[in-house]
Amino acid sequence: MHEQLAREAVELVMPAISELLSKYAKRKDLHIVVMDPRVKPWEGSFDEAVLHERSVGESDKWEHDYRGIARSKAKQAWRNGQANIITQMLAPATLESEDTIFWGSFEYYGVIVAASGIEPWFDMLVSAWVATALQQLAQHKVQQLKTEHPNAGFLPT
Repeated sequence: MHEQLAREAVELVMPAISELLSKYAKRKDLHIVVMDPRVKPWEGSFDEAVLHERSVGESDKWEHDYRGIARSKAKQAWRNGQANIITQMLAPATLESEDTIFWGSFEYYGVIVAASGIEPWFDMLVSAWVATALQQLAQHKVQQLKTEHPNAGFLPT
């Protein structure tokens, strides 16, 4: 269910992302990484915690490795439980040798999303859109489950 919700969240905000890329961003290339909010750094590896990824643009023609940079932003945010701009600006001593020096992730009540390819403030905006959409789609799903199973004390599996 979580993977499906992550895909739906990205699809839901794709029109806004497309508008951003066409009107404001310096590039039309972007990579998005959505982390699984159920997997914490002490419970699994980073790769196990990646819930969904999506590339926009022709990745074989990208100027830089936006996928790698987005994954590094996501790893920083996942490792620290906060948007990586906080790490970059306020806690640079916690950076590790393989960490990117760019920011552009977002944390919303446990959901971490990172993007790379455009200006860092727009990467962060895209990340915020996706993270918020994922939490609210999950809320919608919980409400549906409550309606379908009114006597259940726990979420059905």
